[in-house]
Amino acid sequence: MTLQAARAATPQTPILLRENVGSICVLTLNRPSARNSLSEGMIAELHTALKDVHDDANVRALVIAANGSAFSAGHDMKELTARRIDPDHGRAYFAEIMTACSAMMQAIVQLPKPVVAAVQGIATAAGCQLVASCDLAVASEAAAFATPGVDIGLFCSTPMVALSRNVPRKQAMEMLLTGEPVPATTALNIGLINRVVPAGTEREAAIALAQKVALKSAYTIKLGKAAFYRQAEMSLADAYRYAAEVMTENMMARDAEEGIGAFIEKREPKWQDK
Repeated sequence: MTLQAARAATPQTPILLRENVGSICVLTLNRPSARNSLSEGMIAELHTALKDVHDDANVRALVIAANGSAFSAGHDMKELTARRIDPDHGRAYFAEIMTACSAMMQAIVQLPKPVVAAVQGIATAAGCQLVASCDLAVASEAAAFATPGVDIGLFCSTPMVALSRNVPRKQAMEMLLTGEPVPATTALNIGLINRVVPAGTEREAAIALAQKVALKSAYTIKLGKAAFYRQAEMSLADAYRYAAEVMTENMMARDAEEGIGAFIEKREPKWQDK
């Protein structure tokens, strides 16, 4: 057997793992030797998986976790640098990768189901962006977060978009301008993550948090998540007008009628997700 044939016959290790824990889908970044960097392949795999979860009625929430010591070190710099030999010195490829990564991050926000990050280690640059793009985040006490692009002459402009929508401006600017890592406790205090848990328990804690949300009406969660992100970009008056419209629509839903009735009658609601 030739070397080429041997390689073809050897199954490649999946770079993204998927498993279901009840109604919770768990996606696990699986490039530990590359610190789970967001390569072209990883971005594509994540985007495809997000589309699958979007259409899977059996999945009510999503957890994004990672194997190895790092959650994600951001973009694959070796992969990007290799394209500097292109006739345009990589410009078209860089634009393609940044656009693809931005679309994947937006797909997390646009997913009509809650997404929880389970962060076991360092999350830097686009890895930090991935955490910030999730609706909720649980981190190990050993985790840390950074946007260190300035250290290599590359300002973390795309991670900045998600980061600045999670934490106050001064804290975001300090992370972006210094590149210094922020420990999990500080990340909790500035609002980048929701909870800090003992090392090794972050995955289970994230799943437990996702399961809490999964018990709610899927219709209500879908409506509420979309409204949350949309109103955040509006002026105060426009946000209230829009929220009032959403509230009215929500009140007309079957699950709202059932939920309010169950509350009044002191019983558990029976959701129909509509």
